[in-house]
Amino acid sequence: MADEKETPEVPDPDAGATDEVTDAAASVTPEGQAPEADDDEVLTVDDILNAANAEVQDPSDEHLADLKRITAEYANYRKRTEANRELERERAVGAAVAVLLPVLDDLDRAEKHGDLEGDAPFATIAAKLRGSVEKLGLSSFGEVGEPFDPQRHEAIFQQPSADVEIDTIADVVETGYTLGGTLLRAAKVVVKTPQ
Repeated sequence: MADEKETPEVPDPDAGATDEVTDAAASVTPEGQAPEADDDEVLTVDDILNAANAEVQDPSDEHLADLKRITAEYANYRKRTEANRELERERAVGAAVAVLLPVLDDLDRAEKHGDLEGDAPFATIAAKLRGSVEKLGLSSFGEVGEPFDPQRHEAIFQQPSADVEIDTIADVVETGYTLGGTLLRAAKVVVKTPQ
């Protein structure tokens, strides 16, 4: 007996298979559906569709609040996008127009010296260039006689004068320019100050 070894029993793989198949077959109804465990817990496709239709016809306050929130977020997104688009457009146009400011200064100097009078070709070109940059939204400022504004004007010289009661522009050395609401360059001016 000491020499006898016990061999472990190996279960027969086919022995329990018929019991499992019988149990599964018993759980299927003749219509091919699983039996209903409890009528209260089982949802059918019709139940789900009816609930969805009822929600569409009579939405809950939670869904309305979500819809309003999403609508407001989208409206804010559109406003932000439009504002950013306009800002980027203005910035790009400003960068392009800023390169032309020295040319416009030369045209102003030529006009002061009388070089742009009449129907000369140079006068026509100057008028076209000025008209083109105005279409882009560029506007000039800094006129003799207007009040001095340190936010928009750069005083390069001051003259005391008895003729004025407030700081007033006596001469414009370099015209200032704005593009839309953006100041591109301050006007360089000579200022008359009250004595």
